Amino acid sequence: MPRIRDTFNGLNANYVPCLKKITVALKSLPSTSCGVLLFLQLTLGILFYSHPVRGQEEFIQPVSRLITSFPFSLFTGGVILIRAQYEDFPDTLSFVLDTGSGGISMDSGTCARLRLEPQPSDKTIRGIAGIRNVKFLYNKTLHLPGLRVDSLNFHINDYDLLSSVYGEKVDGIIGFSFLSRYIVKIDYDSSIVYVYSRGSFKYPRGGHLLRPVLSSIPIQTARVKDAAEINSRFYFDTGAGLCLLLSSDFVQDSALLNSKKKPFLTQAEGLGGKASMRITTVKEVKLGPYHFHKVPTYIFDDDYNITSYPYLGGLLGNDILRRFNVILNYERKDIYLIPNSHYRDSFDYSYTGLGFYWVDGEVRVEDVMKDSPADKAGFKPDDIILGVNNNFSKNIQAYKNIFQNTGEKIRVVVNRNGVLEQLSLRVKSIL
Repeated sequence: MPRIRDTFNGLNANYVPCLKKITVALKSLPSTSCGVLLFLQLTLGILFYSHPVRGQEEFIQPVSRLITSFPFSLFTGGVILIRAQYEDFPDTLSFVLDTGSGGISMDSGTCARLRLEPQPSDKTIRGIAGIRNVKFLYNKTLHLPGLRVDSLNFHINDYDLLSSVYGEKVDGIIGFSFLSRYIVKIDYDSSIVYVYSRGSFKYPRGGHLLRPVLSSIPIQTARVKDAAEINSRFYFDTGAGLCLLLSSDFVQDSALLNSKKKPFLTQAEGLGGKASMRITTVKEVKLGPYHFHKVPTYIFDDDYNITSYPYLGGLLGNDILRRFNVILNYERKDIYLIPNSHYRDSFDYSYTGLGFYWVDGEVRVEDVMKDSPADKAGFKPDDIILGVNNNFSKNIQAYKNIFQNTGEKIRVVVNRNGVLEQLSLRVKSIL
């Protein structure tokens, strides 16, 4: 078969052994198949020759290396708080680690306390409760444990409301400006953040790779199911202490919710202040291969168009995302999820209609939703909460945890205009 030998001679030597084995096998066929034999041999030769094996000469990135690791703490809803120092100031500041932030920022009160002088700009930032122009601290340095991050432009924002929500000072938010420079692993099992250099990185087994749209804030496709089943895009937002937030336009246009559901009136806090919302549940949220059922869901009127509907339906918050150990690889536009020990934790279905905040060293009631359990229990704005179920610690996080016990009757001691009163509130379920 001279033509076949000529074909072999013209091939890259790497493929000759493989083609020889195929030829031997084909020769064992009946002689009537000779024409088919020749055609197959020539075709296989061309295919092997035309599609060389990858990896003989492939340029790869340097292997990523661990730079540092440091602990974090969690607020209600899974919001991450880490400690860092600004420039050469000795004070340790508290920052929220937030994939929902397109930069890095500092609280205006912290800025004033440190006597910093931010520069005006023509840039604005947008959140659920407003749009505002911002000033900047340009080309500054942040010191994380074991890591110095240079050339950061901090925009200035007012985080007094966030501080009052969590009962702890929030000095700023760390987002894309930091996350885009490294590979960052958030391990909720150990409460440790690991920071790696950019480069070739091997993801561990047992997880799932997401490929979000990523310019500054990750946008991930997920499926939401209730009366209808909808695939849509959502912000991947570790700075949001909730499961799912949907715009009312998305809910109405998609006919997502069962019409028999009656969402409860509530509110949430975000950039610019508070926003009225409704809370209910959806039957299922599917993120990659992972399914969550009876998911608490907030619905809001997106007056400032933060979701650019219909491009986005809303956001996925950290009360879902904290159920995974997360690897953020912004250079590759990868997010890798590994279910952790919190994966099967129960969701918070509690509803009280009571909004209380840390104000001037006191836990103060500011909002009471009409016809809510708090309203029926007799709470009034400006009540000062002294104790909840005999817990007089003034720890707002501990109080919020107690109010999550659905069906339980909670005893609350308040100071109302100098008079002590005991109120009883039964926590309702949104299911």
